[in-house]
Amino acid sequence: MRLNRSTDIGLRILMLTAARGGQQTIDEAAVALDVPRHHLAKVVQRLQRLGLLETVRGRNGGVRLTAGAANTTIGGIVRSLEDEPEVVLCDGTAPCPLRGGCRLRGALARAQEAFYASLDEVTLGSLTGAPTGPILLMLGR
Repeated sequence: MRLNRSTDIGLRILMLTAARGGQQTIDEAAVALDVPRHHLAKVVQRLQRLGLLETVRGRNGGVRLTAGAANTTIGGIVRSLEDEPEVVLCDGTAPCPLRGGCRLRGALARAQEAFYASLDEVTLGSLTGAPTGPILLMLGR
């Protein structure tokens, strides 16, 4: 399974923000993560709507984790950020002719759920310990 780019950016901004433990600007995070500012800003807005990040406007503005974000599972975050509900889409503009009797769709759905279930065992807070945390703290500095 492959995660989309915005999910990757979302996980990285959450990890960076958790490791830093405070507030940072979008510009600081964009430099640290080597991500275009406008892409990062869009992902931050989505993470704010999901209740994982808070944004503060003004001269001393920036982003910071919400109170419970560190306890959120990575599986839950990835489910929320991924746009596609299934690995393959059998129904659509050109539906698959096998969809009525295909066993592949079910097998892929079970594999996808196993992927998410393994990520449900990991919290955002657990990803910022050594050796990752110190590396995150050095990014962009």
